[in-house]
Amino acid sequence: QVQLIESGGGLVQAGDSLRLSCAASGRTFNYYRMGWFRQAPGKEREFVASISWLTGNTDQTDFVKGRFTISRDNAKNVVSLQMNSLKPEDTAVYYCAARSPSGAVARLSREYDYWGQGTQVTVSS
Repeated sequence: QVQLIESGGGLVQAGDSLRLSCAASGRTFNYYRMGWFRQAPGKEREFVASISWLTGNTDQTDFVKGRFTISRDNAKNVVSLQMNSLKPEDTAVYYCAARSPSGAVARLSREYDYWGQGTQVTVSS
């Protein structure tokens, strides 16, 4: 059974950094694409970034380019999201997700098969 467990969220001030981690288990993820999404109160879930587990190819939405970096550690089965220069508008629950196959870039939540429970990120001004 696939499990995605997020960690690393918290309360920070504007300009601070956080590193989110997603520990994946339950199968071999070589041919999966891993994504990070976020959902703020009253808003729809939105795509943040994704990475191919096999090739390391990444995709990011424009509002995080230059601030957020997605990466993966194949040996530990962990996908991370390094978030720098955080802004109050980054406040949301952040979710890790997985889909197969890994090659296609996917930005819609319905394209992902598995989800974690989410981790809260709150950025104060």
